[in-house]
Amino acid sequence: MRVVSIGECMVELAPEADGRFAMGFAGDTFNTAWYLRRSLPKGWQVDYLTAVGDDPISTRMADFFASEGIGTRHVRQIAGGSVGLYMISLTGAERSFSYWRSASAARRLAEDEASLHCALAGADLAYLSGITLAILRETDRARLLAAFAVARAKGTLIAFDPNLRPRLWPDNDTMRRVVTQAASGMDIVLPSFDEEAQHFGDANPDATAERYQRAGARMVVVKDGAREVVLHHDGKTLRHQPDAATIVVDTTAAGDSFNAGFLAAHLSGRPPQQALSEAASLARHVIGARGALVCDPQSPLLEAYARG
Repeated sequence: MRVVSIGECMVELAPEADGRFAMGFAGDTFNTAWYLRRSLPKGWQVDYLTAVGDDPISTRMADFFASEGIGTRHVRQIAGGSVGLYMISLTGAERSFSYWRSASAARRLAEDEASLHCALAGADLAYLSGITLAILRETDRARLLAAFAVARAKGTLIAFDPNLRPRLWPDNDTMRRVVTQAASGMDIVLPSFDEEAQHFGDANPDATAERYQRAGARMVVVKDGAREVVLHHDGKTLRHQPDAATIVVDTTAAGDSFNAGFLAAHLSGRPPQQALSEAASLARHVIGARGALVCDPQSPLLEAYARG
């Protein structure tokens, strides 16, 4: 029982209430791995596939992975490399980001074909995002998608959050083309409607789900902030209206934690409607505090997940 999440973890500078910044480690696919570790029963292994440098901050990051229960066997170390950094800015509870990542070692995570196949071999679930694809060179991106196709043919479930970030792509046409191509080989696609409407012109969440299903995705779960979540699968449509959040401090990692909650429930065999409810509950908990990784491992909510 093993999950592998693939992408880039970065140094995070998150604003504190007193105006100072707290340093941590986060990044979309790592956030999801972190919440998966806390949402799945202890018998599950959660690995992270990335690349880091050989400087002190890279070593500290890899040590952090291990201390949080995330498997590091597939973390490549790049001589002379380092990791990226981002800073969160908040306007109310809404966040924006400033990045310093052009020389990040994670851009080389898919250079070695054998390492990719080793990491994916026997995994029950592999997870990636559009950011993972965006930071890679074209040849490495093709190598990674080919490795996913091999793993999927052998029974690995593949999940994908398009996570559309135009600044990381050469142009919007390339972003749309690659994301659509990637979605065609995915079992579960987890888009956010506001991004999809902006960059694909979708009129509503159902249009987003239908577009990804036409591309070849088997199941599509469309997040829409505090509004209704829509799931399309096997010709059926499910809808879930999340309970209103009573405290909203910082929406960082809302989608990443939702993805983890949904995937954990799905892997544990819970029905789709329940999986949507649990995912929304986890995201609602996360936005009640600052930063990307906010849930205490002893939280009653997460203990409930672990009990299955």
